[in-house]
Amino acid sequence: MQSAFFLTRLSFFPSHSHSSSPRPSHVSFSTPPSHPLSPIVVVGSANADIYVEIDRLPHPGETVSARSGNTLPGGKGANQAFCSGRLAERRTYLIGRVGKDAHGRLLEDSLGDGGGVCLDRFVRADSEPTGHAVVMLQPDGQNSIIIVGGANMNGWDEKLGDEDLKLVKSAELLILQREIPDSVNIQVAKAAKEAGVTVIMDAGGMDAPIPSELIKLVDIFSPNETELARLTDVKTDSFERIGQAAEKCHQMGVKQVLVKLGSQGSALFTEGEQTIKQEIIPALNVVDTTGAGDTFTAAFGVALVEGKSKKECLRFAAAAASLCVQVKGAMPSMPSRNSVMDLLQSV
Repeated sequence: MQSAFFLTRLSFFPSHSHSSSPRPSHVSFSTPPSHPLSPIVVVGSANADIYVEIDRLPHPGETVSARSGNTLPGGKGANQAFCSGRLAERRTYLIGRVGKDAHGRLLEDSLGDGGGVCLDRFVRADSEPTGHAVVMLQPDGQNSIIIVGGANMNGWDEKLGDEDLKLVKSAELLILQREIPDSVNIQVAKAAKEAGVTVIMDAGGMDAPIPSELIKLVDIFSPNETELARLTDVKTDSFERIGQAAEKCHQMGVKQVLVKLGSQGSALFTEGEQTIKQEIIPALNVVDTTGAGDTFTAAFGVALVEGKSKKECLRFAAAAASLCVQVKGAMPSMPSRNSVMDLLQSV
């Protein structure tokens, strides 16, 4: 069964069609903002992804051979931090937990040296291995994923340290997902709200109800249509029903619901306002959809902190996701700011 959420893979390979440089040329929408700027802070997971290419998913009791396999860094938190580091004109920090193992070093190298993400609060847990995932990619670019939490779920102290919370309070934007304990997300979201920091939460991750205490702390909730249906118990088989599910999220306490609709684009449902729809920006060749969700969420957040309108934020995110699906793997697929701006100017 296809996974209900997207998980991408980071790699060391900087060569890709978006840019000849492994780091973005920081080109703003208009006039570059003055510095220093408050950072974007991502709190979330970091995985070693065991990536296998298969012709089809195995049936129960069946063994199938993979065409190829590799172990690459990933995880929703790491992916979104990496994408933000590529696109943003301000620092991006990742608060996360990995093990004291080779997979942890792989993530540190790819995010820090390779992605320019600040890792001051990216901590190695003493007794837990780095989280990992098995990512099964089929020829049409669709993927299914199995996750083992490891340090992502069990490497956190019961109460977060002052340094973590201080960093969150210094941010312009906090991005969360659901591949770490809800208790961690609640602590950092509370700190963010106390400091007036905007909170975006990607719904991808654990298949469980979201605590009421947590969702009420979220400013923008971002599910895909499958996650939205699961969390609201409302079928999302039409745009009208998607709107009804978003209304149920409003009733839960979140005012803005940013829904990722795959090939149908995206929509932002804001309580008391008209819905904004964004069509996809067609990709020339869809190679791998795995990174699209994380790229979209991070790109929307980057545009948001730059003061762009909601419609502009959706369009920027759509352009980034369109570029992402044309390249296999997360580091080569997550676009530079230059490439996103070039695409927006051409459509």
